[in-house]
Amino acid sequence: MQNALSVVTVVVVGLMVGVEFAVAVFVNPILDRLPDNGGLAARSDGARTLGRVMPFWYIGSVLLGATWAVTAWGDAGTGLVVAAAGLLVLSVLMSIALLVPINSRAAQWTRDTAPADWRQQLGRWDRLHYLRVAVIVTAFALLVVALV
Repeated sequence: MQNALSVVTVVVVGLMVGVEFAVAVFVNPILDRLPDNGGLAARSDGARTLGRVMPFWYIGSVLLGATWAVTAWGDAGTGLVVAAAGLLVLSVLMSIALLVPINSRAAQWTRDTAPADWRQQLGRWDRLHYLRVAVIVTAFALLVVALV
């Protein structure tokens, strides 16, 4: 049971890291290069779509990491799992406090309703997202090391 839990946790967190990394490094930069502010509508749609899915993925990852830590308590590598779960909690707190407020605004924007500083707001979101990606990549690496 514990082996299955650890593998599922690594897979779920790894997929989340992959999505968030792709958004940070590929998707958003591509959208930002579209002519005539074409990326605004795409990023707004992405904010709505991923804004509905990612909370469950992040919370699910925290719960899986915490469950793994509890069930493996006292075993070798448990400290790595606890640290990874702590980083996943940090990523959720960062999301709620820093990224979600910007994302919630961006989800409502159209070409007609976007504020004059929409690029600066999305730039701030991107910078915070890079930091969050670094946090979840570190958590993922710790989970992988604990698994092996």
